[in-house]
Amino acid sequence: MSPPSKRLLLNCDMGESFGPWRMGRDEEVMPLVDMANIACGFHASDAVTMTRTLLLARQAGVTVGAHPSYPDLVGFGRRSMQCTPLEIVSIVQYQMGALAGLARAQGLALGYVKPHGALYNDMMRDHDVLRAVLEAVATFDASLPLMVLARADNERVSDIAEEFGVKLLFEAFADRAYGEQGLLVPREQEGAVYSDRARILEQSLRLAEEGTLVTLSGSLLALAPDTLCVHGDNDESVRAVRAIRTALDRLYGAA
Repeated sequence: MSPPSKRLLLNCDMGESFGPWRMGRDEEVMPLVDMANIACGFHASDAVTMTRTLLLARQAGVTVGAHPSYPDLVGFGRRSMQCTPLEIVSIVQYQMGALAGLARAQGLALGYVKPHGALYNDMMRDHDVLRAVLEAVATFDASLPLMVLARADNERVSDIAEEFGVKLLFEAFADRAYGEQGLLVPREQEGAVYSDRARILEQSLRLAEEGTLVTLSGSLLALAPDTLCVHGDNDESVRAVRAIRTALDRLYGAA
C-alpha cells in the first residue's frame, strides 16, 4: 500500500511546569514530535521553563508554537472565563509576545499558535471568541497559522479565518473521545480520555491512513487533520507517543 499523500504531523503541549512543580516528560517526548505547543505563563510555565523548553525544541529541530490560555493558573486554563473581545486579543498577544521574545533570544521564531484548554474549546463553540483569537493572531503576525479542531464540517471556521487572512492548521487528538459532530467529549464525561496504548495507536493510525475515527457512540467520523495532538505526561503516554512515531515513520518512510 502506498503511503498517504499528506504527512500527519505530531504536536504536543510542552513547557507546562511552573517553578519547582514539574509536569510532563518534555525531554523524552520532544525528539518524537514535530511541533511543540509551549505554555506562555497564563495556565502554566514561567520564563525559565519557557526558555528550557525552547532549548529542547532547538536541539530536536522541532517547530515551536505559542500555547496561550485564559489567565487561570489555578485551574490550569481549563475553566471558561467571561472575557470581552479586547481582553481575549490582549491576553493572547501578551502571551505570544512573551514566547516570541524568548524564542528570538534562542535563534528561534514562532511557527504557529494553538490556544489551550477552555480558550480552545470556547473558540470552537463561539464565533465571537474565535474572531477575537483570529484578530490577535492577524494583528500580531498574520503569517502564523492558527491551530483549530478538525471537525466533520470545517467550512464556517475556514470562512471566518479567511476574513482575517489567517491560515488554519486542523488538529485531531490521539487520546480523546469524539462526539458525532467532531467535538471532543468533555473531560468530566466517562470515557473522554483514552489511556490504553493500543486504542490510542489505533485511533492515530486510522486518522493517518483513512482520515476517520470511531466516535464514542461507535459511528464513523470523517476528519481531515493536518496534525495529531499527543501527550507525554506519564510512562504509558510516552510509550504511546513512541509507538505512534514509529508507526507513522513506517507508514510514511522515515525522513
